[in-house]
Amino acid sequence: MVVDDEALIRTGFQHILDAADDIEVVAAVPGAEAVRTAEESRPDVVLLDIRMPDVDGLTVLGGLRRLPHPPVVAMLTTFDMDEYVATALRAGAAGFLLKDTDPEGLPFLVRTLADGGTVLSSKVTRTVVDGYLDAGPEETAARGIARLSDRERAVLVLIAEGLSNADIAARMHLGTGTVKDHVSAILTKLEVAGRVQAALLAERAGLLRPPRDREAP
Repeated sequence: MVVDDEALIRTGFQHILDAADDIEVVAAVPGAEAVRTAEESRPDVVLLDIRMPDVDGLTVLGGLRRLPHPPVVAMLTTFDMDEYVATALRAGAAGFLLKDTDPEGLPFLVRTLADGGTVLSSKVTRTVVDGYLDAGPEETAARGIARLSDRERAVLVLIAEGLSNADIAARMHLGTGTVKDHVSAILTKLEVAGRVQAALLAERAGLLRPPRDREAP
């Protein structure tokens, strides 16, 4: 489902995604209709404009997250330094995209979201990411990562690399259900609402750097 108050944006995204054989756009609506429409059509993925005149995108995100069957939500933004992005991540958004994302890559990004992966626009500046990380107590994150088992840390690194549950299962020779259990445990221990937040905390903790590049204890 595409949610944007600009009809041109909705139509453009819908045409791009409908051209993919394995993707169906079940609705393209303005913000005021988003939660009701999502409850009725139960989309797997929602692309949600973060700034809309009739209703705040963050309010819509909260409503979508409270649904009995909440969809995966990625925020759409025009600016690469949108202060709302950090708030959306803390509220459980699964990623964020700039509206000028390459149209050819959009179906792949939607598939990634549907399969449990994370999507972070490469054009979004470090200022946005650091704004999210700086907003939470770093000590809490460090304690959470210290509580992870070796297997959970390995899964967290792959989450941070953007892999879906299926990709992680294949990489680690595990069942998809086992990976889902690990992901749930990781989010609980890190005290975060979603995979994007976990990925950013992994980056801050240095888990994505080769061991020889990490600071000594």
